[in-house]
Amino acid sequence: MCLLFSGFLACALFGMVPKARAADSMVDRVQAIIRARLDRNPAATSLSCQGEMICGIQMLPLVYRDRKHLPLWIDASFRLEKAEALAEAIDRAGEDGLLPIDYHQDAIHELLAEICEQSSAAGPTSVSPELWADLDLILTDAYLLYGSHLAGGRVNPETLHADWKINTGAVDLSASLASAASTGDINAALKRLRPAHSGYTTLRNALAQLRGLAAANGWPVLDDSITIMPGDVSSAVGDLRRRLAVGGDLGPIGPDEDALFFDATLASAVKRFQQRNGLKADGIAGRNTIGMLNVAVEQRVRQVVVNLERWRWLPHDLGTLYIIVNTADFNLKAVENGRVALQMRVVVGRPARRSPVFSANMTYLVVNPYWNVPTSIAVEDILPELQKDVAYLAQRGIRVLQNWGLDAPEVDPATVDWHAYHANRFPFRLRQDPGPNNALGRIKFMFPNPFAVYLHDTPNRSLFKRVQRDFSSGCIRVEAPFVLADFVLAGDQRWTPDALTEAIENGETRTIRLKQPVSVHLLYMTAWADETGVIQFRRDIYDRDRELDRAIGQRRPNRPPDFVH
Repeated sequence: MCLLFSGFLACALFGMVPKARAADSMVDRVQAIIRARLDRNPAATSLSCQGEMICGIQMLPLVYRDRKHLPLWIDASFRLEKAEALAEAIDRAGEDGLLPIDYHQDAIHELLAEICEQSSAAGPTSVSPELWADLDLILTDAYLLYGSHLAGGRVNPETLHADWKINTGAVDLSASLASAASTGDINAALKRLRPAHSGYTTLRNALAQLRGLAAANGWPVLDDSITIMPGDVSSAVGDLRRRLAVGGDLGPIGPDEDALFFDATLASAVKRFQQRNGLKADGIAGRNTIGMLNVAVEQRVRQVVVNLERWRWLPHDLGTLYIIVNTADFNLKAVENGRVALQMRVVVGRPARRSPVFSANMTYLVVNPYWNVPTSIAVEDILPELQKDVAYLAQRGIRVLQNWGLDAPEVDPATVDWHAYHANRFPFRLRQDPGPNNALGRIKFMFPNPFAVYLHDTPNRSLFKRVQRDFSSGCIRVEAPFVLADFVLAGDQRWTPDALTEAIENGETRTIRLKQPVSVHLLYMTAWADETGVIQFRRDIYDRDRELDRAIGQRRPNRPPDFVH
């Protein structure tokens, strides 16, 4: 640490007032330089300092104007503890999966070194005021940019995915900056900007562990041409043991155990690995399991980095009563007061019709719903069948309406030349009647959103037995719709489980308004920590990880996002 004025205050006590006045004069000069630089051209769209692009060109003038352009990180004492604390915090940005070089890392260290060198002989007042101003501006810009990335992510998800609409919420970054600069407790200020969710903290810890494994040369690669089964005795079993031990799924071998024998303990470890990697947990190391075991630790590091970024995109407050659907895990969890009240399997959109990512409030249910077939499904899936056999509609209880108007008349499908219609010419609305064969089942859960996506029952129960369940056209099919209905209707004495069953058996379409809206978060996480702290990995079914990883790794000037004020 470079303490420029370890003797300055002592000198002042002995009456060396001229030096104190020199320090005050230096602060005034730095203040004037900062004002001149920021006020030089109020309409400027770019500003550079020490060859570094200043990213907060719109925000910096506001920050300094509020403090009459006084420097934030230095004062009349000219001690550098706060500047060095921020520099050290930036050096550790990688712990959050971020890149220190994005936050003027090199320029800050070079400025600190140059200031220390110039002041070592004649004191800080001999340092060029331009250098002090450069340091203050760059530190402020670095904090704003680093803080904005911690609070809301480095990458704007909507620039990568049109079907990703989540509002992180406003963060008062100016107040955070003021707190950090005034108290000097940089780490505490930055910690308050990070997502407070335990899942983020646990995944952040996992990143450090995986990087430690990578530094120690990772884990062994297994022969993927064989299947290793309980009861086997071979060197391949020994390799499997070593791989699982390095990854933390298997403890050390006991003194009476044969390292080359596939025993029950090893089978349990294989099942544990399979469960936390979304595989069928049968205890057999077959092609799929060995393929996942052979994923390089460096790739797992990148996967965790990508999903830390996704955590930063989420609202900092998910609510006290909410539902989370992780489409990459094909799973739904209902949470109340921080406790998982229930969870169930779901079927999500197939890769060609991906389920979107967004947050919305569930406000009502519909029992015995009609299904208004989306036009995309009508022309891509149903129209080809209609062109072969018009009876296809009647067999499935689907009616044809002339258009999408509320009072649209019904059309006899036999009177329509279906071969004359195609994706660019299809005015009809296809509507399936309520009933046991309705594609939405007996109940749908509505949370209005721009994607017209919702949760719903399904008559096709067999798909829930599959390990990978990406078969829908974007909406989410839930395994236990009536259990979920009881959860969201809890507290409404009008809608007991018996009353809901009676309404469904009545057969009439009915809308049920929720007394208390329930937040719904549709997410896409391919790496996360479960309730017990175990790190889970899933296949990237929508091929989103690679694109986000590439965006995170690109170095470019970034301005704090719009949510910062």
